[in-house]
Amino acid sequence: MKNLNRKTGIALLLFMAFVVALDQVTKYLTVRFIPYGGEVRILPGVVHLTFVRNTGAAFSMFAGMRWLFLLLVLVFFAGVIFLIRRNILCRKPEFWCLAAIGGGAIGNAVDRAFTGNVVDMIEPEFIDFAVFNVADSFITVGAIWLAVYLIFFDGSHAETG
Repeated sequence: MKNLNRKTGIALLLFMAFVVALDQVTKYLTVRFIPYGGEVRILPGVVHLTFVRNTGAAFSMFAGMRWLFLLLVLVFFAGVIFLIRRNILCRKPEFWCLAAIGGGAIGNAVDRAFTGNVVDMIEPEFIDFAVFNVADSFITVGAIWLAVYLIFFDGSHAETG
């Protein structure tokens, strides 16, 4: 944990808290102001908001497996702690990606723990895609950036020769 000092750790926790808060506020506003199944146009031809509830993962896979998802969040955080303690993931870009994923995971876990489902609202119009939420966005972007960083920018995995 040589690159995870106190200041960085606090910044990462605050970022995760921001992700959770942003996710929960958008879900609250969706439930409060959009009728279930209703739509609000944001950018015609690009995206609109549609209030749906999802008991599964992306595309409603594994619907109704609430406790599995909550268990996966715990396994994720245990894995992150293990990888950081072993200095396998030890660079600031990796930490920020993990914080984005972790904040999104907590945001969705809060919904699952208290309601048994996740509020989704962002629906792209330009492609046939699942309705998703802010937490899903942070999970996806964090995972993509982590993969890009590990594949293209992390010199520790480069072949020598």
